[in-house]
Amino acid sequence: MSKRRSPILAVAAACALSLTVGCASLLGDNKARDANNAVPDSFGALTGESGPSIAVQKQWDVFFADADLKSLIAEAMENNQQLNIQLQEIIITQNNAAAIRGDYLPRLDAGVGAGLEKPGRYTAEGVEHEAHSLPKPLADFRFGFVASWETDIWSRFRNARKAAIFNYEATIQERNFLVTEIVAEIANSYYDLVALDLQIEILDKNIELQKNALEVVKLKKLAARGTELGVQRFQAEVLKNQGRRFSLEQQRIIVENRINFLVGRFPQPVARNSQNFMSAQPDVVATGLPSDLLENRPDVKAAELRLEASKLDTKSAKARFYPSLRLDAGIGFESFNLAHLIDPRSLAFNVAGGLIAPLLNRTAIKADYRSANARQVQAVFDYERSILQAYTDVYNQLTAISNMRQRYEQLSDQVDRLRAAIEVSKALYQSAQADYNEVLMTTRDSLEAEMDLIEAKKAQMQAVVSIYQALGGGWRQNQ
Repeated sequence: MSKRRSPILAVAAACALSLTVGCASLLGDNKARDANNAVPDSFGALTGESGPSIAVQKQWDVFFADADLKSLIAEAMENNQQLNIQLQEIIITQNNAAAIRGDYLPRLDAGVGAGLEKPGRYTAEGVEHEAHSLPKPLADFRFGFVASWETDIWSRFRNARKAAIFNYEATIQERNFLVTEIVAEIANSYYDLVALDLQIEILDKNIELQKNALEVVKLKKLAARGTELGVQRFQAEVLKNQGRRFSLEQQRIIVENRINFLVGRFPQPVARNSQNFMSAQPDVVATGLPSDLLENRPDVKAAELRLEASKLDTKSAKARFYPSLRLDAGIGFESFNLAHLIDPRSLAFNVAGGLIAPLLNRTAIKADYRSANARQVQAVFDYERSILQAYTDVYNQLTAISNMRQRYEQLSDQVDRLRAAIEVSKALYQSAQADYNEVLMTTRDSLEAEMDLIEAKKAQMQAVVSIYQALGGGWRQNQ
């Protein structure tokens, strides 16, 4: 027996060796390479706070102080449809990994069967039945167990299962990344909403001031100290700002319902607190080292896991070129007479084994292997892209924090000066030392500066949210 087996094993080994060499030529120039995960040593001169990125370790309910904002995020974590869809994706990939495990384990089936057979009289089988006076038709009763096992000698199934496990872990990281996006979007929308509240409030105050100024212009006209032109200009300014208020009100409705959608509920009022918004100081977030992004950013971790899965998928596809060994066995009872079925003499069994190697018409195997290799190359580029994107996101938000802080300081000084200028222009107008146009333009400039100041504060707060997200914060759960 051993002498007959050795040529078969030798042929199988030779086939495996030749196929291994031939696989490289199948890929041409599209060969996979190792990913480059090198990042700069720092974020350069932009890094404001050095040290470990402690903030990203904080859960969102610790990082954000506003109780209304935390309540919205907590509700979204339960009801957001996209998060729940992603949760089902995790369950699916987990089941895929469990299903693949069954491919490389032996399979055992139980079976019960019955049948009738009536061969033709002038056939070899019919003559044999006639000679032995067998019943016509001949019954066949059987039950037993059948086992089969395709031995995973090239680790094709084990690699496929490991790849499925990596994909399962990647879906968990993708859900974590989705959490960071939803947390950031709710926080940014919340600040949008609060800013719109304040802008509408500022606009209402200015409309009242302009109405009062309009009355003054009308009185001066009646006293022959003004003209109809001044009255019309102030009336037009009041109407313009009243129309602008409707536009801001519509924006507020849209932002409010965007929050409701993220939270997973139908349109309704959103609780918020705008009293301390303008005096709020943005949190300082230490960036840490760029290399920390490889651990903290869920999208980078997911890309890395997908890359590892693609490597194993390529190995699994390559193993299909090699010979496979399959073992089959069965044992049970079989008889043409039901009364003799449970009898030791009715016991039957079979054992078989076969070594099969693909030689001709391997087009599908080649195509699968090339596709698996191409997906691995894709995964390499995706991983490198995710690292580049993570570093760029942090770099951009660091510049935003610096620039928005300086812009807010400049606008704050501008607003103070224009508020003082309004009082001066009113006094000069009352004493006929300035015309209505100077009062009108000063009031208009002051309004725009106050609106811009609110926008600058909002941008400051959103920049902190964005840097928190860019560093990979918001997805960790409290233990």
